[in-house]
Amino acid sequence: MMRNLAPILTVVATLFVLWYGAAVALNAPWARDQAARAGQELGFGALVAETWSQDKPKLPAPHQVAAEIWKTTGAMVLAGRGFSKRSLFYHSWVTFSATALGFVLGTALGVALAIGIVYNRTMDMSVMPWVIASQTIPILAIAPMIIVVLNAVGISGLLPKAMISMYLSFFPVVVGMVKGLRSPGAMQLDQMRTWNASAAQTFWRLRLPSSMPYLFTSLKIGMAASLVGAIVGELPTGAVAGLGARLLAGSYYGQTIQIWSALIMAATLAAGLVGIIGLIQRITLKRMGMS
Repeated sequence: MMRNLAPILTVVATLFVLWYGAAVALNAPWARDQAARAGQELGFGALVAETWSQDKPKLPAPHQVAAEIWKTTGAMVLAGRGFSKRSLFYHSWVTFSATALGFVLGTALGVALAIGIVYNRTMDMSVMPWVIASQTIPILAIAPMIIVVLNAVGISGLLPKAMISMYLSFFPVVVGMVKGLRSPGAMQLDQMRTWNASAAQTFWRLRLPSSMPYLFTSLKIGMAASLVGAIVGELPTGAVAGLGARLLAGSYYGQTIQIWSALIMAATLAAGLVGIIGLIQRITLKRMGMS
């Protein structure tokens, strides 16, 4: 176990050292300027301490971000306000709601398109190029268009953000499922024909089980993309809740510590959701005899 943990701990320690060093380098000009205005001269120790304790640093130190996360999560839970509007748990839940809905819609759309592409040559030749081309459009450009169009027909709130999440998450599912459904070899397909299996039986007994490893890998990517879509969807809507709203508010008022705490919370949420999919994958593939 220690041999497995040693590389991970080494990388984490290196990242923290680089982070603390970058905080000193980026925040030092402000600290020196303030000291010069006060007629003081900062030694190295005082300079480091000052760069790691500024209220609005260019780059907050890790302990400042950790303190902000604790203040907006653990401390609020202990105070009985775990889901108040100032809690990161509340904002994470708002973002998670759009992420989950968009992920479900994107997965359903991706699987449906993949089945059509595999079983219909016309869709393979016509739809697949458009699926690939759709991902060349920057999401920051298309997100306001989706919001405006849906608002014009009276749809607002959760669904527009979920649609943006769906737009990002369906693509890896399509690509992975197409690859997975086509993974059975010619001998396996010939064997199914020898048994006089119908197209539906071939799908349920051979193609779908063979696609499971590809599907779960795609779902992990799709979940991360869905979370990005939900956060991006909160930016043009002027949302007051959600991790995207926290990022936007922090950028408006120069609250870099708040921005970084929201970023770390988003990364933690993504890691947790991907980890849940990984757990389901291990259980499912084990029951299918693939692990």
